[in-house]
Amino acid sequence: MAQDKRPYIVVVIIQAIYTGMFILSKAALDEGLSPAVFLFYRQAVASILLVPITIGAKWGTQSKLSFMLLFKIFMLSLVGITVGLNVYHIGLKYTSETVASAAFNAIPVITFFLAFLLRMETLKIRKSHGMAKAAGVALCLAGVVVIAFYVGPTIHPLNHHRLFHPKGGSQSETHSNGEWIKGTFLLFFANTAWSLWLVMQGLILKECPSKLLLTTLQCVFSTIQTFVAAIALERDFSKWKMGFDVRLLAVVYCALFNAVISWYLQAWCLQVKGPVFVAMSNPLAIIFTVFSALIILGETIHLGSIIGGILTVAGLYSVLWGKNKESKISNSENERSKGQNTEQEVVVPIDETDSESSSRRLDVSV
Repeated sequence: MAQDKRPYIVVVIIQAIYTGMFILSKAALDEGLSPAVFLFYRQAVASILLVPITIGAKWGTQSKLSFMLLFKIFMLSLVGITVGLNVYHIGLKYTSETVASAAFNAIPVITFFLAFLLRMETLKIRKSHGMAKAAGVALCLAGVVVIAFYVGPTIHPLNHHRLFHPKGGSQSETHSNGEWIKGTFLLFFANTAWSLWLVMQGLILKECPSKLLLTTLQCVFSTIQTFVAAIALERDFSKWKMGFDVRLLAVVYCALFNAVISWYLQAWCLQVKGPVFVAMSNPLAIIFTVFSALIILGETIHLGSIIGGILTVAGLYSVLWGKNKESKISNSENERSKGQNTEQEVVVPIDETDSESSSRRLDVSV
């Protein structure tokens, strides 16, 4: 029972870490930190932390990594980290942490379709578990649509003092409608890259000898890639300077908790439960983010965000219920098949001409 609960506890921890990433990343970008430079710094710090740990652990194998596997991990880092996170940080700069966490909920929908196309997931629509999975994906999509297009009444914050004060004032003052739309589009593009990253990671884990090694190699490769991207995108080297403020806090937090801890936990969860299970936990991030924005950050929340969050969480539980029931049915069918195989009799032909063996069988029967 304890082992059955571990993946559920792990995904909650992962989403709590992502919530901190949303909030601190937005605060760092509002302080003027370049998105490309921010990503390079966090990946470099993560690599510095992970490489000694991986060498010390000896990653439990003597097998050599093939060139093809290294190339796959390099491309995995390029798609999910270098491209995905760079686009995400640019989109986050033009929007807010609440919108980022809301857009994050598109990942389960995209991941499910990618996994379905790659035959990593099944959808038996005539079965109850298949209908539950389809309904869950629809609810998640509906939640994203509600958050994006319905504002609703304003809910005033319980805390009227912002923890972080952006240099440009409030969000409505610093971002035009065009920037907001562009930022939202970029966030959804980043989510598509992350969905592909989750699916590819699930496939590569079958070849890679260690989850820790996979996490470390992704950080090392992405450090090189993001450095090249930062040099190309940010020519003003004054923006590379760091101080003892929220920018440094964001880099250290994202490197330690997001890139090191959450990615390792995510790799473990991918191996145990698959990419769709991990992606379907993303709606929890918006609940944590809305709570943090309302209680801690002193931000104004709209009713549309709460309704959308409820819909996405309902979709999460619907898909998890469907996957759980599908797993139970599959396990019972396997046990029934094994039971039928053990009950089959093996008939051994008897040679009637062998009088000695016949008499021996007669004595045993008497």
